Amino acid sequence: MGSKSAPPTVAETPPSEVESRIDRLTPEAARSGAFRAAVEDLFATHFPRVFRIVNRLSGEPDLAADVAQEAFVSLYERGSLPDTPVAWVITVALNRFRNRAAKQSRRMRLLTTERAAAVLSDPPPSPAQAVAGDEARDRVRAALARLPERECRMLLLCAEGYRYRDIAAALNINEASVGTLLARAKRAFRDAYGDHADAS
Repeated sequence: MGSKSAPPTVAETPPSEVESRIDRLTPEAARSGAFRAAVEDLFATHFPRVFRIVNRLSGEPDLAADVAQEAFVSLYERGSLPDTPVAWVITVALNRFRNRAAKQSRRMRLLTTERAAAVLSDPPPSPAQAVAGDEARDRVRAALARLPERECRMLLLCAEGYRYRDIAAALNINEASVGTLLARAKRAFRDAYGDHADAS
């Protein structure tokens, strides 16, 4: 029996200035250059977060980058901002990931090689850090895989700092229920994470 390790904490972050700016955007402004600027701001702020969510689900960085890019391209092609643009992008990305095997979408490139490297790259870890990081990611992914899909996605969205409003809209649940459901999901994750530690 191995000792139980504390699972990673899940914390929320306050709404960003970009989200506030998008929330205030009028339909008339959305049809002008302000729409493009808002999409670019949304992309700059949320692409890394959406990428990490899909990457944690798939364990395939190339697939995660494609799915995240396609979600933002879809928003731009939509031509106007939805009521909750952040939740809309998350929902599209998750749906595309879920349907990826059945639907081979045309790959659309929003990032140049240089921008992709700037957004996604991290300093190279030491060999010891790489091994420890791989083990931790495997344990977290194994624990998440044991949860129902909604609870798994809720935890990933919360871990990326999304607000209850965005989580509720992305998962099509009542905002008033998010706190209770999230607490239940955290308990289930801790149990699954601990069971995995005991089994290792």
